[in-house]
Amino acid sequence: MNKLLIVGTVAFDAIETPFGKTDKILGGAGTYIGLSASFFNLQSAIVSVVGDDFPQEYLDLLTERNIDISGLEVVKGGKTFFWSGRYHNDLNSRDTLDTQLNVLADFQPKVPENYKNADVVMLGNLHPLVQSSVLDQMEAKPKLVVLDTMNFWMDCALPELLEVMKRVDVITINDEEARQLSGEYSLVKAAAKIQSMGPKYVVIKKGEHGALLFHDLQVFFAPALPLEEVFDPTGAGDTFAGGFAGFITQSENVSFENMKNAIIYGSNLASFCVEKFGTERMVDLDKKEVVSRLKQFKSLTQFDIEL
Repeated sequence: MNKLLIVGTVAFDAIETPFGKTDKILGGAGTYIGLSASFFNLQSAIVSVVGDDFPQEYLDLLTERNIDISGLEVVKGGKTFFWSGRYHNDLNSRDTLDTQLNVLADFQPKVPENYKNADVVMLGNLHPLVQSSVLDQMEAKPKLVVLDTMNFWMDCALPELLEVMKRVDVITINDEEARQLSGEYSLVKAAAKIQSMGPKYVVIKKGEHGALLFHDLQVFFAPALPLEEVFDPTGAGDTFAGGFAGFITQSENVSFENMKNAIIYGSNLASFCVEKFGTERMVDLDKKEVVSRLKQFKSLTQFDIEL
């Protein structure tokens, strides 16, 4: 089986939406990416860090999904990264109530020996220097490197972000971040400018409005599935990234045509993530449901037209 190396936070979240609130629950970009990628036929490992306050049951959950956690450092006496946020009524905007970096503040990623030759590397949303450090440890050039980032790093670590972008094949960001990074309002112009910074492929996530894939002058659009209920959007972007990277890893095909399918698989898995708080829906999800909803995506986007 092909190998997917995942780098990202494994964390606690406390979430408040118009539909309710949670105490500390399992969260983190690495967690969502790993759970999403576990629906594909591949080997995966998470590189991250937690404190010794991180419950064994959460570690067991990851290993039960065949996720290698030998690169997940547990710091004795340390506290796990914690984020708390409140979503507005539209669920598209949120306020961060609390961020505690804890053990993440001094995180030095260590790639497991048997993943230094991973086929695909998924760099979750972390400091660009951490992302670069992981690439430095790879013994062979991966077939594909995917990078996720956010406006926070554009504000406080832009030079480092621009450096790591030169080393990746795909970047995934949302529309607001694409505009900030490029200085262009038009997403077509923004994608072209971002491609000139290094990534050959640019994925722009638009939440409930789907996702765009750009490569050279080619563009592909995948809608988001219209859902009766959206409960909690936390982790949807990471779940999307995990589905995208997982499908590419399984299929061994890094062409633009195949990335179209990867976008659909990512969108499909993200549509489940938002149906419950945190990782709850992804933990309960089974493959039959995934396949059934893929058929819905197909009928949503397929049409015959005479030209």
